[in-house]
Amino acid sequence: MTYTRRSFVRLMSAAASFFGVARMGAATPAGSATAHKRAASFNPDTTLWMEQPATAWQDALPVGNGRMGAMVFGGVAAERVALNDDTLWSGGPRDWNNPGAKEHLPVVRRLVLVDKNYQAADEECRKMEGPWNQNYEPLGDLLIDMEDMGDTSSYARSLDLDSAVAKVEFSAGGVRYQREVFASFPDDVILVRLTASGPAKITAKVRLRSLLHSSNSAQGRRLLMTGKAPKQSLPQYVSTQPAVTYSEVAGEGMYFASVVDVRASGGKVEAQTDGSMHVSGASSLVICVGCATGFRGFSSMPDMPLEQVVAKATAIVDRASNMPYAQLRARHVEDHRTLFRRVRLELPSTSDASLATDQRVEAFARNADPSMLVLVFNLGRYLLISSSRPGSQPANLQGLWNADVRPPWSSNWTTNINVEMNYWAAETCNLSECHLPLIAMVGDLSVNGAKTAEVNYGTPGWCAHHNVDLWRQSAPAGNAESWAMPTWANWPMAGVWLCAHLWEHYRFTGDKPYLRDVAYPVMRGAAEFCAGWLIDDGEGGLTTCPSVSPENIFVAPNGQMANVSAGATMDIALIREIFLNCTEAAKLLGVDTEFRGRMVALTQRLPPYKIGRFGQLQEWSIDFEEKYPGMRHLSHLYPLYPGEQITPRSTPDLAVAARKSLERRLEFAFKEQGAFTGWGRAWVIALWARLQDGDMAWDSLKTLVNHSLNGNLFDDVNDTHLAPGTTVSKGVPGFIFQIDANLGTPGGIAEMLMQSHNNEIALLPAIPADWKQGKVKGLRARGGLEASIEWNGPKASKATVQPLQDGTFRFRAPKGQRLVTLKKKKDNLLSALPMPSGNGETFELDGRKGESYQFTFASS
Repeated sequence: MTYTRRSFVRLMSAAASFFGVARMGAATPAGSATAHKRAASFNPDTTLWMEQPATAWQDALPVGNGRMGAMVFGGVAAERVALNDDTLWSGGPRDWNNPGAKEHLPVVRRLVLVDKNYQAADEECRKMEGPWNQNYEPLGDLLIDMEDMGDTSSYARSLDLDSAVAKVEFSAGGVRYQREVFASFPDDVILVRLTASGPAKITAKVRLRSLLHSSNSAQGRRLLMTGKAPKQSLPQYVSTQPAVTYSEVAGEGMYFASVVDVRASGGKVEAQTDGSMHVSGASSLVICVGCATGFRGFSSMPDMPLEQVVAKATAIVDRASNMPYAQLRARHVEDHRTLFRRVRLELPSTSDASLATDQRVEAFARNADPSMLVLVFNLGRYLLISSSRPGSQPANLQGLWNADVRPPWSSNWTTNINVEMNYWAAETCNLSECHLPLIAMVGDLSVNGAKTAEVNYGTPGWCAHHNVDLWRQSAPAGNAESWAMPTWANWPMAGVWLCAHLWEHYRFTGDKPYLRDVAYPVMRGAAEFCAGWLIDDGEGGLTTCPSVSPENIFVAPNGQMANVSAGATMDIALIREIFLNCTEAAKLLGVDTEFRGRMVALTQRLPPYKIGRFGQLQEWSIDFEEKYPGMRHLSHLYPLYPGEQITPRSTPDLAVAARKSLERRLEFAFKEQGAFTGWGRAWVIALWARLQDGDMAWDSLKTLVNHSLNGNLFDDVNDTHLAPGTTVSKGVPGFIFQIDANLGTPGGIAEMLMQSHNNEIALLPAIPADWKQGKVKGLRARGGLEASIEWNGPKASKATVQPLQDGTFRFRAPKGQRLVTLKKKKDNLLSALPMPSGNGETFELDGRKGESYQFTFASS
């Protein structure tokens, strides 16, 4: 048998799992009656479940309430619940801008535009960089060491996405044990409950630990862990020593605290001198975990006294611990379901759907079960709800969950694709509230970014670069290291891309006060930066310089590799988009007439998109040879998705060129990088959907599952994330979890089911032939509308839409179909409405807020 790298990793993981639960002598074969009975208790569309505990952090199951997160391992004799607080970061606010960058800017422009000396321009760009970002830090672990367990059997651990509750169940010594873990948004705590089928069967030691500088104590029924984050923690790929430094000075690293309340039914709870809690002879146990940090805002030093931090954590636990567990659980489930149950997807399933999740992943390679993608879709929505709630930080590179003091790529917000992808499903999948943390972060970033624009570049407005941390670092990271590549460091377009999310939130909600007070001022500032950043191209047009296509490299005419040129396609796409969006926003608000005219004039001078020698959409203004044709970044395809400047109907020639670019990328990706990265594949899914090729989108979904998903469906980018030809190095771990593919894939699936760009709502634009029937409920469209669609064959049988505001909505019927009936639904009764004019392939509806309309279709 030939093993791929992924199958080998899974084989070793399975072996580790076996040895890690060796005491489970009565392990249940997957095909046994007991296994089938257990499988029947889990909904295959909304439950992840396994028949063994996690042996590594990346195999555990995540819970989160936006601010606090936990990874549940599900050990039998020893449970580990790895804890995170989304504001626990190293460092603090500082001056990261580079006043000398202004002097180098004209030199770079001369080297690129006049001398064509691209390598010298790269070197000059390094002199414009600033310090490294800080790291997201792990809070610590809640550990529960069970005593007198004996051999165990009938084991299962699960995560119910519908209730957001993780469970561990097993039998030992004739007793059935169960644990539940959830992170409550209403009560801002993590709850763990242990029960046993017999009285006085729970004896355990409960304790806390942390990788950070910390201390522990116990008193009464409370545990307290206090500590301090590093003054500085360098990214894991930086070799400078010491990489992690601590300070006793207030403000040089923030304080943190975790308070744990331990309540037992029956038995004893006794504080121990080692800072742990001993529980003996209990029939049930409830553990309430709260935490707090000294974070006081992105621009404030984290110098809150430890006493105040402890008081914050204590107050949180005091409130929650006074409520019965059943009430806390009910409040949590109700809150979660108000978001999670807005959308429902159904796809055809096979018998493999009854397998444990890790087994389903393995079986998928042999038999691609469409219903597996329902679970992937639902997990993505669950993870966004769990890691991004109003008032929290936005989902970072690992969402909310992190186990390392120096996590991969600092677990920061990587803004040249990754954080944007995290939020592609927020609006289409009806989780608009979950978008708000990102929108708030962009507002923060615009404050610091205004200083960077002025100090580094002498431009108005604001800008940001490819890495952002808790302190909203806006300047280019790279520290002028010789190996710091300008293709990722010297990219000032992050703020422009992020502003697309501000505009999208308005397009889906129609919230004009939000547009006026929150979005438009920030968007206008980003547009002002672009206006100041553009320079004359010498031929009457405008261009950008220095310019990079994020993380890709070209071969210069002298045969050497280079990063920096002028007018990369993504620059032009982003600038054109922000100018158009600001023009429309200002018109809607009735403001800034002069500014609108300026934006229109500048847009007219932007260069058109170009088609290269292979028929591909060019990535750079010059048709350079790509150093890595299989590069994971697809930056030049931004105008196709998530932008909307290229579509098969409005720009057919450019759409063909975009398809050619995508085909070339994928052809070389398999040759150079195995199977691409998970997040790269998520982007590909959305691109195929925009090209209205459902079968190719389905092919990419299959590749995602087969090559990128772990047994718990976490995306493992592994060493394929690195540049072609390189291996895991500079401290990057062998397993690299990034949440972007998990969060981005639901956005791509939503695009397959419904699209709403270019003032048209297309129903089932990219359904694969293998999805022979299905239903989706609750998707959102731009303009403010919810839709539910059913199909069979894969022709749509009916669709129901509910406008969220009054308006005229233009629809496109599924391919090869036309509208045959239009009805209004009121009080569960349907009444026919006059048919719109035209052939029914496209039609308009004058919709009213709160009303419901039903369409039926037939072949054209």
